[in-house]
Amino acid sequence: MAAVIEFENISKQYRLGKIGTGTISHDLNRWWHTVRGKEDPYLKIGQINDRTQVARDGDYVWALRDISLSVEQGDVLGIIGKNGAGKSTLLKILSKITTPTTGIIKARGRIASLLEVGTGFHPEMTGRENIYLNGTILGMTKAEITRKFDEIVDFAGVAKYIDTPAKRYSSGMEVRLGFAIAAHLDPEILVVDEVLAVGDAEFQKKAIGKMQDVSKREGRTVLFVSHNLESVKTLCNRGILLKDGCIQLAGETNDVVNTYIEETYTKNQKIYFDDITDAIGNENIKIKSFEVYPAKGNALNVESGICFKLQFYNHKSNIMLDANVELLTADNVVVFFTGAMLSSEKDSKRGIYEVSFSLPPYLLNAGKYKMSLFFGENQRHVLWYCIDVLWFEIENTLTPGYEYNIGTFPGIIKPQIKFQSVFLG
Repeated sequence: MAAVIEFENISKQYRLGKIGTGTISHDLNRWWHTVRGKEDPYLKIGQINDRTQVARDGDYVWALRDISLSVEQGDVLGIIGKNGAGKSTLLKILSKITTPTTGIIKARGRIASLLEVGTGFHPEMTGRENIYLNGTILGMTKAEITRKFDEIVDFAGVAKYIDTPAKRYSSGMEVRLGFAIAAHLDPEILVVDEVLAVGDAEFQKKAIGKMQDVSKREGRTVLFVSHNLESVKTLCNRGILLKDGCIQLAGETNDVVNTYIEETYTKNQKIYFDDITDAIGNENIKIKSFEVYPAKGNALNVESGICFKLQFYNHKSNIMLDANVELLTADNVVVFFTGAMLSSEKDSKRGIYEVSFSLPPYLLNAGKYKMSLFFGENQRHVLWYCIDVLWFEIENTLTPGYEYNIGTFPGIIKPQIKFQSVFLG
């Protein structure tokens, strides 16, 4: 098929440091305050004048370096990488929100972009008005938008609020309507950033199904950025891995995702802190130790059974204290989320708590897993949480009756099931 998007040596450079205020008098006023050691009078809301963190004026950073890529019609391209790798910058250049420092992009057809919640929405306009506004921006006629209108509203599930100003929408409602508009107004190229993570599980499933329809049935092109690697594997037929603004790998989705997982994965079966001042945590909770180890033998494998032990310092007394763990596969599929109520009568004590639990043999399949921790107060407030605090790998063992098959069977669990069979013929 013909290429519908071509990136030719795309690079994007940003300048660090202060940006001019726009007038000489204000720039001089800022300089005079700096000379006297006073606060910058033109700091934007949300900026912090931390002199230990401020970059030097004149420093530059390359968000993207020499990106050359061709995307064919009907491709669903997954773009993955760590935060700061350049994923969103690449999509913003394609969507013409910003321009590349060097290189050119050739795109054939209309581009519909959903890069953040409420993209293209006017907060004072109703959902109905925003549908027509977005459609017009995409080059649609009023008749075309009207023909698709009911389908958009039905997909977004916001019929009750369609004549309400967008400023009163929740973030979930905004992203539902924004995606529905982008996907239903017949763009040749659909660009979707991590924004779908804002939606609930039902909507994410609908959105992925719609993107599959757009690409497979209608032959349109989709660029999809997500940290949900399982969604990337399900949806995308090609992938690229960005690292430090460069394409590290491009190819089949599974190969790209597996490479990313291998780079991210750092085997860490135990963390331990001798001194509470060095421990990870906050003013409420500090981790003393957390480890995973085999119930029998010396290796974590399918038949060993798995034990977990957590010790932590609690600094809040007289509350309902709970400790929770979440187990995920390396590509972010949740295996389970569970927890223990440690003081159901609001009688928690300051000091060290120990929590342990185990998983039986032949439950988890071979593969890489990670564990996150969550601590709660009165089942209402989060005291502290830590994502991906442990990484560990379960090794494969030979399944009885399959001694000649040394590969790993698919799936997250590997139960030891006893089959009964009789010959009836």
